[in-house]
Amino acid sequence: MSGVWVFEGGMVRRADSDPPTGGRGGAAGGKVLVHVPSGEVVTSYEVLERRLRELGWERYLHDPCLLQFHQRSTVHLISVPRDFARLKLLHMYDVVVKTRNVFEVRDAAAD
Repeated sequence: MSGVWVFEGGMVRRADSDPPTGGRGGAAGGKVLVHVPSGEVVTSYEVLERRLRELGWERYLHDPCLLQFHQRSTVHLISVPRDFARLKLLHMYDVVVKTRNVFEVRDAAAD
């Protein structure tokens, strides 16, 4: 089973199984994902996919619940919920960790 998994209190669950939250990308606390070189806030999956493609990431398999991206040169896989409104802070940090120095998570008020 693919996706982002969270371990809490001895239990495991898929991170994208939480009920959707409102706001930009659904991130709690008013956080946004920012493409650092351009300063562009990621407001949709079209923006995210375009920026990831510039870095050599490709769309991976068709999953009805997730969008997944991979790089042929690494074993990394970025998984995000198909509905952008369900994008959580955990998903944003997954992108940040796997694309060092290219994306950042910032406070929405700072942008």
